[in-house]
Amino acid sequence: MKTFCFAIVSFLLWSTTAQATTGILSSKHNLSSWGPGEVKAMTEDRVCVFCHTPHNATPLTPLWNRAILEGTNYELYDSSTLKVTLSQPSGASRLCLSCHDGTVGIGAVLSVSGGIAMTQKLTARSTMLGTDLRDDHPFSFSYNDALPNNPELVPTPPSDLLIYSGGAIHCSTCHDPHDDTFGQFLAVSNKNSGLCVRCHAITGWATSTHATSTASWNGGSQAQNPWPWNDKVGPENQRHTVAENGCENCHVSHNAGGKQRLLKFQAEEDNCISKCHNGQIGSTNIAAEFQKSSRHHLELATIGDASGNAHDPTEDVSNLSGHVECQDCHDPHRVSSAAPQMPTMVNGRLQGVSGIDSSGSIVTNAQYEYEICFKCHGNSDPASPVVPRVLNTMDKRKVFDPSNQTLTPSFHPIVAHGRNNNVPSLPSQDEPSYNVNSTIFCTSCHDSDRSTKVGGTGPNGPHGSLYSPILRQRYEMNIGASESFSTYSLCYRCHNRDNILSDASFMKNATSTLGGHSRHLLSGGGTPCSVCHDPHGVYDSQQTTGSHTNLINFNTTVVLPVSGQTYPLFTDTGVFSGTCTLVCHGVTHDGSAKYSYP
Repeated sequence: MKTFCFAIVSFLLWSTTAQATTGILSSKHNLSSWGPGEVKAMTEDRVCVFCHTPHNATPLTPLWNRAILEGTNYELYDSSTLKVTLSQPSGASRLCLSCHDGTVGIGAVLSVSGGIAMTQKLTARSTMLGTDLRDDHPFSFSYNDALPNNPELVPTPPSDLLIYSGGAIHCSTCHDPHDDTFGQFLAVSNKNSGLCVRCHAITGWATSTHATSTASWNGGSQAQNPWPWNDKVGPENQRHTVAENGCENCHVSHNAGGKQRLLKFQAEEDNCISKCHNGQIGSTNIAAEFQKSSRHHLELATIGDASGNAHDPTEDVSNLSGHVECQDCHDPHRVSSAAPQMPTMVNGRLQGVSGIDSSGSIVTNAQYEYEICFKCHGNSDPASPVVPRVLNTMDKRKVFDPSNQTLTPSFHPIVAHGRNNNVPSLPSQDEPSYNVNSTIFCTSCHDSDRSTKVGGTGPNGPHGSLYSPILRQRYEMNIGASESFSTYSLCYRCHNRDNILSDASFMKNATSTLGGHSRHLLSGGGTPCSVCHDPHGVYDSQQTTGSHTNLINFNTTVVLPVSGQTYPLFTDTGVFSGTCTLVCHGVTHDGSAKYSYP
């Protein structure tokens, strides 16, 4: 017995001198009265006794000095992306939980009658997991059972972590309770996600912005520390860049706010914009875009709320409703700064995101920007029409479909270049490369008003804008506006203003001088482009509402049918020619020669 005690004392003395900064003695697991933590014994000066005893231990390895309450029922982690069936905690994990689930007091050891008096309890600390483990990384399962058909796991269990019989994963696979070298008792350093990637093999992660960015918190007075983990460890284990924090920019292993997928916050968007993409770490302030009058409404649904409409990685993208989240357009594990490849192919910010192609089929990895937009704005667009028109087609996929020659008479060139080979207003001074063979992006129009594409310093993309509906520049829709470049700056960015006002493509009537772009824009009460033109395009399934070439699709609050007709009509009679049979500004256009152009 003396020899045994001498050996223990000798080991502790060696630990004190040789491992003073890494061993258990200098860690919070030294619960003795002289330990460094706030939770410690009042008088007990032994270290190992809180977990181990050489005699009368529970029949559990290794000489366990704590009671294990039988019948404790734990609520287990659950997620739609979990690919293994979990069972109640077992083995080494139950030993850890004998302290960390709160069912047994820290000082309640078997070898000391009445237990050891402690200064504090673990209550209300992040280390108190409780019996609700739904917000904790799963454990007590077989790694091998999780492997089949799971491309996001390394194919064999990591050899430098403690894997138990049958490939079992326990708390001590990730944590070494005797060594706090890497902080949080981690078995290996998790700087640059070093621990996470030993098991998790996420496609595209290694080259993603979130894995490589050297951006750091600017310490802004209005921001919360995005990485409070640093406050709990010494300088040698702190992380100060996005790359160093890696997975832990968004995920936490214990006490997660978003229980499914272990997100820091339950509201998915908060994981992106509340601490990083608010100008405090990210290069631009995207959070501010979502405060604008016209925006994507991220706040409408949250994982676990009563709506049941929250974003889910396994959701049916052909039938989305009730939400739009950052993850619908961005894959945080694959996002990069790679430039897009024309025509309209996705840039690095949109890589790895699902979509709907022009035929209506689901694509796992969208190749074109419009495929991502079609997830919501195809099939049944949740947005109400900004302008009520003769034909209101909520399915933008049909509107832009170039293969439907009859039912889609005109469209902006999103999916393919336009059919008209004679567009006098192209190119413009701002977009000199655009011509009749060009294609454009959805974000060529739907973008931030602070976008760098229009000389701003804000973020690019359709997060939010001062101009509705999420437009990068002004698109005037009110009657009576004075014509200027700024009034119609969205249209004039691509369409040459001088050419438009010269009436090259919409000529005046040769005798009455009615018509022409200039007469509509400069006189006649100031008629904006939106009164006659539908900016997306026109899908004509009825073919009874007149011609809809040249994006003609009248605003029905301004343009009315003549008496006896159901619709206001435009009839295309050839290149740059047509007649109007309608009522506009109280004036009846009867389709006669007077209302024929040119």
